[in-house]
Amino acid sequence: MWLGLTRSMAMIGAYMALVLLFAGCASQSPAPVTERAAPLRQVEIPSPPVSNQVPATGSTSAVTVAPPGYYIVKKGDTLYSIALEHGQSYRDLTAWNNLENPNKIQVGQQLRVKMADAETSAPVAVAKPVAVPAAVEARTLTGASLASVNSETFKREPKGGKQPYSEEALAKLKKADSTPVIELKPETKLAVVDKPAEKLVDKPLPAAADDSMEWAWPSGGKVIGNFAEGSTKGLDIAGKTGEAVQAAASGKVILVSSALRGYGNFVIIKHNAAYLSVYAHNSRILVKEEQTVTKGQKIAEIGSSDSDQPMLHFEIRHQGRPVDPLKFLPGR
Repeated sequence: MWLGLTRSMAMIGAYMALVLLFAGCASQSPAPVTERAAPLRQVEIPSPPVSNQVPATGSTSAVTVAPPGYYIVKKGDTLYSIALEHGQSYRDLTAWNNLENPNKIQVGQQLRVKMADAETSAPVAVAKPVAVPAAVEARTLTGASLASVNSETFKREPKGGKQPYSEEALAKLKKADSTPVIELKPETKLAVVDKPAEKLVDKPLPAAADDSMEWAWPSGGKVIGNFAEGSTKGLDIAGKTGEAVQAAASGKVILVSSALRGYGNFVIIKHNAAYLSVYAHNSRILVKEEQTVTKGQKIAEIGSSDSDQPMLHFEIRHQGRPVDPLKFLPGR
């Protein structure tokens, strides 16, 4: 009996020991896990090569600063507005940039807006040396050499005392030609001056000075809007629909269009290399592009295209920049 009780107590003790062992293992927290990142490698990225070359005309490469004589197309630009802002004809811009369609330009595109220096320089006449005949050899004329000179070159007169006077001799003297007599003395030399040919200089025609232009009012209406730097680019002149719009100065029509917002039907006249004039809001245009007009010639009729009332919007631009027309127009 005691033996059985002892075995039972031993089994219970062993069981309790196992329970305590497992409980102790369960109370221990797991060891922390640390992730070590692999060391970063430093990679050197080469910088793009710097090029000083100007992108080709019409290029759409990302260029932030345009070189002299070029312009970078911005959002909202048209070829007509670019031409007007630089005082050029859109036809010239089309030709300089080899554009197939002037209505298709892209933002960031680089356009030439000024004629190249080689194209603007006046042709210069090249002076070539004039062929000079071979130099004449001058020799001293002695008595022996004088004897061999052609008698037709040097006139010999009768020696006095050896030809008797007669009417026949006198008649021969009167019939003699009037060739002047050249007298050569011994030790006389014939000198030939080799004068260099004068150089030909092709002087360019003098360009008309800006101040020499004579302007006239394009319309007889009242000024209802004045020029303001940075906001209003010209004068607004009141009028009635159909009234005449006249060229303010002689020149050539470089654009007839309605492609510029805020201008309606407009005309641009180029007067010289420096000045343009703009006539906007017309109801009817009476001239064509490339047509030559004279000061005071009727070119359009007042209208209200792209405006809230009949008027003429008139601009004068110097090198593409708007200037106050009142500084150029005669006083009323």
